[in-house]
Amino acid sequence: MLQPTGQSETDGEILTVTEVARFLRVPKSTVYKLARVGELPASKIGKHWRFLRRDIHEWMHSRSGKA
Repeated sequence: MLQPTGQSETDGEILTVTEVARFLRVPKSTVYKLARVGELPASKIGKHWRFLRRDIHEWMHSRSGKA
């Protein structure tokens, strides 16, 4: 469902490392590494990494043109 801003309700959804790994179809260790070095947009809350679904989608689209 689209919000008045044109964004879907899931855009602001917060994802865990496991959910991002499943979405990207990569091992969790890859998600941790990419987040740690700042390549994957993420926030660390205490000892837990969290990701916005919208940021992960934008990150994927920005990489789609790279070889």
